[in-house]
Amino acid sequence: MKQLRTILNKVHPHFNEGGKLEKLYPVYEALDTFLYSPGEVTKGATHVRDGLDLKRMMITVAIALFPCGLMAMYNTGYQANLAMENMGVLSEPGWRGLVIQTLGVGYDYENIVSNLLHGALYFIPIFLVCNMVGGFWEALFCIIRKHEMNEGFLVTGILFPLILPPTIPLWQVAIGISFGVVIGKEIFGGTGKNFLNPALTARAFVFFAYPAQMSGDFVWTAVDGFSGATPLGLVAAESMQVLTAQMTWMEAFLGQVQGSMGETSTLACLFGAALLVYTGVGSWRIMLAVLIGALATSGLIYTVGSDTNSMFAVSPAWHLVLGGFAFGLVFMATDPVSAAMTDTGKWIYGFLIGFLVILVRVINPAFPEGMMLAILFGNVFAPVIDNLVVNAHIKKRKLRYG
Repeated sequence: MKQLRTILNKVHPHFNEGGKLEKLYPVYEALDTFLYSPGEVTKGATHVRDGLDLKRMMITVAIALFPCGLMAMYNTGYQANLAMENMGVLSEPGWRGLVIQTLGVGYDYENIVSNLLHGALYFIPIFLVCNMVGGFWEALFCIIRKHEMNEGFLVTGILFPLILPPTIPLWQVAIGISFGVVIGKEIFGGTGKNFLNPALTARAFVFFAYPAQMSGDFVWTAVDGFSGATPLGLVAAESMQVLTAQMTWMEAFLGQVQGSMGETSTLACLFGAALLVYTGVGSWRIMLAVLIGALATSGLIYTVGSDTNSMFAVSPAWHLVLGGFAFGLVFMATDPVSAAMTDTGKWIYGFLIGFLVILVRVINPAFPEGMMLAILFGNVFAPVIDNLVVNAHIKKRKLRYG
């Protein structure tokens, strides 16, 4: 590491003002900051909100997402291998089949290595395209604005691939992440100034721009011609009885179901939640408030029941393990930039998301997921919530102290 530090110090003058590569300083600074802690210190007066620096925060979230990333590869491969077994398909076509044949791991859905490798051949290309294209836009805006690159894109570059189906075309991944970074973040000033979660903004754009590749029964399993609905889609189209006949609650909790690559496993999300709460990076108030809002709303709807809407039959326990609820609760709703800042505001913000996700899921069966829209809606109202909370505190102090 000392040799690397020496090399970086040696080329540093070329990137400073007046150097041959001064326009590329943000790229150099991004690499230096990623590898080492910044050497600069604050010179003027500062206002410290907490003791978390951006690097530690983003890397902690990246580590918390690691179990979901593993599950993304495993479940993608598991669903594909299982479908191939049921359909009698002998091999994967194209370059993926050539890789699997060369390594000799086969397509056994009971083999963990086979599932991981097969799933990785879908997840990793999406992950690479997302980070290369998104990183390009980050670097371009930093060069134009002449400010430093930071680790803000690190989390977006991990989150976005995890909330996509494995069959999405790579060009749509590139367009989606471009929209999320440029329109969802950079036009508002970059990291820390966006009011919407960039990864969810990107997914919302792709969902509404290319619905055929983001919804329906044919996009969740990486096997041509295989039809398999997500659990929520199955309930909306059929009934709760059909769902429970095909899977158990524990299978849904573990994540061995159809869905976006990295958001199916509630267990993997719980590992991430424990780390985020322990390190103080993720707000336990928001997580708990989302949970309370969802349980209260789903419990009320479940009690009321309906003869015409099958989604009313989904119990609160099932809502917690279906779709992207757990993933959104842990990693999306708690985004420190787009979420509410005040303690009281976090409770209101979280409860609003929990209420809305169940409302969208149940009342609108044509859109049975709901978590994406609920969080984006919460992002929009977060500044208003904080403003109301702050003003309420000011009024109380005026009345108390005159």
